[in-house]
Amino acid sequence: MPALIAFNKPYGVVCKFRSAAGERTLAEFIDVPDVYPAGRLDADSEGLLLLTSDGALQARIANPRHKLVKTYWAQVEGIPDAQALQALQHGVDLGDFRTLPAGARLIAEPPGLWPRDPPIRHRAKIPTAWLELTLQEGKNRQVRRMTARVGFPTLRLVRAGIGSVHVTEVAPGTWHAIEPHAPWRG
Repeated sequence: MPALIAFNKPYGVVCKFRSAAGERTLAEFIDVPDVYPAGRLDADSEGLLLLTSDGALQARIANPRHKLVKTYWAQVEGIPDAQALQALQHGVDLGDFRTLPAGARLIAEPPGLWPRDPPIRHRAKIPTAWLELTLQEGKNRQVRRMTARVGFPTLRLVRAGIGSVHVTEVAPGTWHAIEPHAPWRG
């Protein structure tokens, strides 16, 4: 059985194997017994999710204290200016907590990015832009809350990387086993 699985989670899938009310779950895509997500992605987020059967490894990947960098691509409404990028980089007060400093930069639409199903809403008079954000923490809906707080709501969110593993290595809706290596092991 694989010790670590990289999965490219589609939009609309919840990060659990069982669910009520007809939600799409990981069970639709992953048939490996006894693996569990090392962290979560909201149903309306997509991209890289790591799963493992090793509880210690799961904690090491998910716990912010281990400072494992997570990279996100966020398509936002509007074009962020230097002031918004600087706020994201220095940390944003979200009311219940202040985010740690983060990497934040404007990027072109990521090459090889798959179409989202359903597509995001398109408004002819409101431009969009892509941001790449790198975080060492991952609180609930943090990226969405950060971009909204600086005035640029997230329309599409893709987790692009966790540590040295990138989503571009895995086709949407598929998974493959990867070898646990530093920084995965303590």
